[in-house]
Amino acid sequence: MRIEVNVLEPVIEPRMWVKYQPVLAMALRPGSAEWGLRRSEMTRFTFGAGEMSLVPRHFEKWFRTDDLHYLSVGISDAALTEVADGTSGEVELRRADNLFDARLRALVEAVNAERIAGFPSGRLFLDSVEQALAAALVDGHAVQRRSVKKYRGGLAPARLRRVSELVHAKIEGELTLPEMAESAELSTAHFSQMFRKSTGQSPHQFVLHQRVERAKQMLRAAEARVLDVAVACGFKTQQHFARVFRRVCGASPTEYRREFLSHGMT
Repeated sequence: MRIEVNVLEPVIEPRMWVKYQPVLAMALRPGSAEWGLRRSEMTRFTFGAGEMSLVPRHFEKWFRTDDLHYLSVGISDAALTEVADGTSGEVELRRADNLFDARLRALVEAVNAERIAGFPSGRLFLDSVEQALAAALVDGHAVQRRSVKKYRGGLAPARLRRVSELVHAKIEGELTLPEMAESAELSTAHFSQMFRKSTGQSPHQFVLHQRVERAKQMLRAAEARVLDVAVACGFKTQQHFARVFRRVCGASPTEYRREFLSHGMT
């Protein structure tokens, strides 16, 4: 998934604009632009903040902007093909100049919030969002109707054990969805569905909870600094660690340690 912020200044003369992969564009503030298949036949579109458009792959158009700031989220062909219910072939998407899809908007807004925060959640979060975006696009915006693949059952115990071992081995560093799927010898789409059925959690949620469990063990030692615990458990910033820890445990890391130590003393 490719994420870019584009700031387009006013342009008088139209120019040719080409996208080589499917793109979801979300306006970051009110703005407008003109585009069309012919330079002589262009239509003006006005966007409020948060409004979106969908541009299919290899789409060429003439383009002129009157000051438009937007977030561009490119979805890989591999992600679209993998979630589609079919043997092979590219997934062609329908063009939508004004896209109204609450599910897609929520996912793109999550990507934007992650961008603004400095991408603290890492690759695994973005891999998971791209997969969810691909599933929503295939399900609702494909030129030829294609359903999303559905898999039955969960992971075999041996596969689940290998995934868990990988998570614990790399808990301090970066994990990706393809890595986790490879450890189970499955495609990412197949793996994600079966993993959720086995654990009740998405791969990203599972990794976060494993990191928090390790953090709880480390916080029980009075001498461990909270920042050191955050880094040792794979969190990029102390702020992100504290936010996730409170969401999972209902208390900050410092509050959790204080409560644990006070009970230990009594």
